[in-house]
Amino acid sequence: MSLLQKFQHHWQNKFCQLTSNNCQLLLAVSGGVDSVVLVDLVAKSGFDFQIAHCNFQLRGEESELDEKFVRSLGVRYEKEVLVKRFDTKQYASENKCSIQVAARNLRYVWFEEIVDSWQVMTDNRKKTDSVNAHVSSNNYIATAHHADDNIETMLMRFFRGTGIQGLTGIQSIIKERVLIRPLLPFRKTELLEYAGIHGLYFAEDSSNASDKYTRNFFRNQLLPQIKEVFPQVEENLLHNIERFNEVMELYRQSVQLQLSKLVEKKGAELYIPVLKWKKTSPLQTISWELIKPFGYTAPQTVEVIKLLDAENGSYIASTTHRVIRNRNWMIISPNATGLAQHILIEPGDNKIFFENGVLEIQYSSPLELEKIQNNLSEAFLTMDDIKFPLILRKWKQGDYFYPLGMQKKKKISRFLIDQKLSRPEKEKIWVIESNKKILWVIGQRIDDRFKITDQTKKIQHISYLK
Repeated sequence: MSLLQKFQHHWQNKFCQLTSNNCQLLLAVSGGVDSVVLVDLVAKSGFDFQIAHCNFQLRGEESELDEKFVRSLGVRYEKEVLVKRFDTKQYASENKCSIQVAARNLRYVWFEEIVDSWQVMTDNRKKTDSVNAHVSSNNYIATAHHADDNIETMLMRFFRGTGIQGLTGIQSIIKERVLIRPLLPFRKTELLEYAGIHGLYFAEDSSNASDKYTRNFFRNQLLPQIKEVFPQVEENLLHNIERFNEVMELYRQSVQLQLSKLVEKKGAELYIPVLKWKKTSPLQTISWELIKPFGYTAPQTVEVIKLLDAENGSYIASTTHRVIRNRNWMIISPNATGLAQHILIEPGDNKIFFENGVLEIQYSSPLELEKIQNNLSEAFLTMDDIKFPLILRKWKQGDYFYPLGMQKKKKISRFLIDQKLSRPEKEKIWVIESNKKILWVIGQRIDDRFKITDQTKKIQHISYLK
């Protein structure tokens, strides 16, 4: 079976939803043999495509020749060639990353922008053309990663340190990034042989011979030396990648089953019982899978586990969320307070936005008692016994406090009945608590234990604006 036949057979098995009738491809073409072969195979398979070339301006005249060569491919295949020139060194310096990372980030952002623009144009055509209103379209980026790239990637991840996911190698399709890699099953030798048989010219990247890049070191030094001891090492590693992908599928199923028993979703927040989480096994693995989708890094897993034995109100933050210890629950809550049902108030916070409105907070020295007005939208609290962080949340059944002027505790549910609030009004009531003690039923009454007295040294003044 020829490489073209193998390619088309693989496409039908792996990308069967993408056909020459419903799909437009953006081919990432550097000018090397891999991407040149990809262009030829895609063209002979009848797909509509455009070519995208990144000039990273890293190799002087050689970069310019590569760009010129890729433009000539567009002429040969009668396809549009899109070219973008990047100041890669400047980007790497500004973002404090390696040249390789900079180049990867720059190219994929640009590729995705192109495909997004295609989708916008497609959607607009559907709106104005009733004949094609129901025609589906798929716009995908296709890169020329092949089996040898897969081996090198898996090894680099293994030595750098990775979980099972990293050992599964390069994925052939990433739907959320509209990215496919149709050459992944094929070895570099097959691509070179195909290019020779069909007279395909390609550009040689001189940087591939330099071992200063990690991938080149694995390709040029490490793998050849390992092959001297284990001649079949590359085939064995490819088989291992297949097995790891199957293991990963079982892993996902197992993790999902455990999380479904552990997590309770309420609006934009997740609730996990502290004792259940602590008894979960394996604790570190499940904890990582639990927090990973919310912007946490792997090293933070240990800190989140420590939170299971921390004080009430303790938390660990990511860029987007907080894991909060709240009594017998761990709550994963978004930092965007308009979505959160549990909001932390730290010392110095002066404005808090939440579902019902805004809290404005001021701190001051003691006031004369007669200057404090009886206003339900304001709370004057002694700071002497308040412990931070405070938690702003909706009231729940079982909550109680000591209403101002009373020496006995009262359940908030009973208090709200006495206030003659309707059911919808009750559902909108929020409270502020400190170390499991309610400070204020917002808009209703403060707790008597936190009222201002002659001994008060510092006051917290909270105003509620609907």
